[in-house]
Amino acid sequence: MKLDFEQLRELIRLLDESNLTEIEVEHDDDRIRVRRDPAPVVGAVASPSVGASGTTQSGGTPAVDDDNYVTSPFVGTFYRAPSPENEAFVQEGDSISPGQVLCIVEAMKLMNEIESEVSGTLVEVLVESGKPVEYGDRLFRIETS
Repeated sequence: MKLDFEQLRELIRLLDESNLTEIEVEHDDDRIRVRRDPAPVVGAVASPSVGASGTTQSGGTPAVDDDNYVTSPFVGTFYRAPSPENEAFVQEGDSISPGQVLCIVEAMKLMNEIESEVSGTLVEVLVESGKPVEYGDRLFRIETS
């Protein structure tokens, strides 16, 4: 089995998106195993709710690091608004409160609402809507109050 870089990258992406710690692929006498240590728990997933489009939305709780950056709890696609026609959930300069929806990260065809864990002022949006994000990527900077 000849495995190119893109196929390996796809295996790693599947590993991240599925929350598995190991994937093994066998073909004839060839075998490849991709394994990672389980990541520490960064946040909890809230109970699912149904969005306006009818798709299931699982709330995601992002981490807020020591520099007051909200980071992505998922690998996926970042969206600032519930749909292209709608305004962004939050704008720079907005007051933020715990539980307030900041954005959506689409992961495995699920729209995950990312909520704030802190109160403060949104200082900076760090990701452009529609762009891919990785686990731990900084999404927002919030000046906590």
